[in-house]
Amino acid sequence: MQMIEKYIQKATKLGGFHALTKQDETALHQLTLLANDYEKKQMLPVMIQPSLNLIIQNRLEEMNLTQSKLSEILNTTASKISKILSGKQEPDAHFLKAIHEKLGIDGNVLLEAI
Repeated sequence: MQMIEKYIQKATKLGGFHALTKQDETALHQLTLLANDYEKKQMLPVMIQPSLNLIIQNRLEEMNLTQSKLSEILNTTASKISKILSGKQEPDAHFLKAIHEKLGIDGNVLLEAI
């Protein structure tokens, strides 16, 4: 990584990668390929589990709905929606079922997010 950084610094000083010599370009390219290969073999992908808030907020955006409109659709209070989405209140089974049915979010996705 230090060698790649050296070439990046050199290119920066010279005004861009186009100013590197062909030998430097080739060396940097080879180092980049080696680093990429190492990352593919040695580094495990990090699986990020989206939060319930993110899942619901994304669907609301897709459907062009507000939290207030969601509360109407679910026949609940805006306060309850806000508390659940902010993590101040745990969602109950009734809420999750309603989200699944009214917003069409897979039930397994919802359960994995809580």
